Amino acid sequence: MARLLSIFVLLVFVLHVASESTGEVVEQINGEEFTEELLFRPLPDRKVLSHFHFESKVPPTNSYGHHHRLFPKAIYQLVHKYRIREMELSFTQGRWNYESWGGFDPVSSSNAKPPGVELWAVFDVSADQVDASWKNLTHTLSGLFCASINFLESSTTYSAPDWSFRPLSSNLRYGSLPREAVCTENLTPWLKLLPCRDKSGLSSLMDRPSIYRGFYHSQRLHLTSGEFDPMASDHGIVLEQTLTVVLQPDALETRGRKLQPNWSMSSLFGKTVDGKCALAKSSNVYVQLEGSLVHNMKDEGDEGLESNLNFEFSISPDRIMKEVNSFHREHSSILYGFSIKDHHSKPFDLGFKWNLPVTWSCVKAPLRVSRFLMGSGNERGAIALSLQSTEWSQSLPKVDHNEEKCRLKVDVFQVVPWYIKVYYHTAKVYVDGVPQSFGDAIEKLSVSPSEDKVSPGVMEMSLKLPCDLKSASLTLEFDKGFLHIDEYPPDANQGFDIPSAIISYPDFQTCMQYKQDNASIKSPMVSKMQEKRKILSYTEVLLVPLTTPDFSMPYNVITITCTVFALYFGSLMNALRRRVGEEERLLKEKDKKSGKLPSLFSKLSAKLRGKPWDPPSSSSSSKFISSKTAALVNILILNCLGVNVMNLIEKAASILGKKLERTKFVKMLFGTDFEN
Repeated sequence: MARLLSIFVLLVFVLHVASESTGEVVEQINGEEFTEELLFRPLPDRKVLSHFHFESKVPPTNSYGHHHRLFPKAIYQLVHKYRIREMELSFTQGRWNYESWGGFDPVSSSNAKPPGVELWAVFDVSADQVDASWKNLTHTLSGLFCASINFLESSTTYSAPDWSFRPLSSNLRYGSLPREAVCTENLTPWLKLLPCRDKSGLSSLMDRPSIYRGFYHSQRLHLTSGEFDPMASDHGIVLEQTLTVVLQPDALETRGRKLQPNWSMSSLFGKTVDGKCALAKSSNVYVQLEGSLVHNMKDEGDEGLESNLNFEFSISPDRIMKEVNSFHREHSSILYGFSIKDHHSKPFDLGFKWNLPVTWSCVKAPLRVSRFLMGSGNERGAIALSLQSTEWSQSLPKVDHNEEKCRLKVDVFQVVPWYIKVYYHTAKVYVDGVPQSFGDAIEKLSVSPSEDKVSPGVMEMSLKLPCDLKSASLTLEFDKGFLHIDEYPPDANQGFDIPSAIISYPDFQTCMQYKQDNASIKSPMVSKMQEKRKILSYTEVLLVPLTTPDFSMPYNVITITCTVFALYFGSLMNALRRRVGEEERLLKEKDKKSGKLPSLFSKLSAKLRGKPWDPPSSSSSSKFISSKTAALVNILILNCLGVNVMNLIEKAASILGKKLERTKFVKMLFGTDFEN
């Protein structure tokens, strides 16, 4: 009986410990969060914007520990090894169309990126260790995402912005690679950071051919960490992954009127969603209609938003949110929300169908920005930045109430490679074609001139322009430098890229405040839209042609030099290694083997001709002397040829820009000096 009682007590104790440990595990799992969301937005030029948003959160290490179940281990180790406070990495193919797709909303301001690769990071290290941390970070990201990000380790490719890119941020480094090609090798490592990868949930829609045939594709990774900030000890690490794609659905024409194209998830991506990711806290799909679109549609109103005559959904929305306190109060956007958690029985395939034709336009940035080159030739040129007003700039509020005249502040951040010698004192500003003085148009200027093969040129400029302007322009003159033959990239005749300039408006911020019907539903993507963000615009990438040498000439010189070298040294070694004594012995043996028959024939022929007979005893010696003479002649000829070859090598070396010494080169090859 006592034994059974002890076994029962032990069993109760084990169950109690197991329940406590299970509770701790559940509590730790609940500490990490992962959400997945997808936003669709019809665009005025008959395209559809698809914006994937994934967010992973982990509590601070002090309270949660080092082991994670949902958060990617590679990112966690990256943050702690290089002490990263904030980082953003983007891979972009194509260019964002600010004219047709807008530039004032949070999605375009945050996800419209320059072509190629863009990377910036803020480190929590001392000032003398920032560059070393940046170089190590670029190598790590290069291996993690299968890209050439390690090229940003050179001091000639990155810069340290002061105030124009991100204000009040020290230990910041910024770099970009405009020519970096984006392909599936970069998308696959990006998907591996998700808990469900691309096997289930919204990430299963990412069909590679569908994504890369789009007009614009940008995958972004944004990282914020409070691990090293004592004031933000309650905040852990937040990883935000976004994929923005602009696709073209099939158009439909009815009764002579061209309707906006109907679309569905299966028609855009060729796949449907079978269910949400099992590890995701929430999985939602949203359809956003812009304010001008809602204003132009018929029968608008809160009571008719769900059953509008202009369009219809294949699935009824779970909730409808209307924008409040919008930039244009009469044009409020609408957000339709769909939850995937109730669609496990059948695939989730959201469709959008237009019933009536409608036209609208997106909200643009205050100014339309473009950049181009001026001048001709391979010596000099100029960079021109053009700013043109939009229809929205007339309704902008006045930003400076102390002055009678409204002023619009524009910040310009531009990085120029070192081989483009920019003369910053030649900066000229024109407003509506009229030249402006330096003090009237430029409020603040910070310039870091380039240093040859060390650092690029960085310009941070704050322009002060009138709000009622029609156009403005900024010009900078430059000289084109010369590169060493080893510094030219592959396909140098294509030209050299100047990274995109970044234009921002410090007095204006974008956000979208939505009134949610259910306060318990918290969407990270909607919360990001409600945060105030700076309006950013990227210019085009400039392609500058530089003077390039004839790369075929060194190839021809190297080819003919190697050919002559092979002939010379082959003949020389053959002449030097020939053994004359062995040849003489072979000739004597040949004479002995021939016997007396040849001598008898020679005597008989001499008697018939009536001439005296000479014995053939001196034939071998004459042959020996002739062979010696031939060998000496060959050596003399080859030595003369060698001198000519050395002269040819020196000429080839001068063409290639290398300084070779003939004596040192010969000693390096043979350990002796043949000239002596």
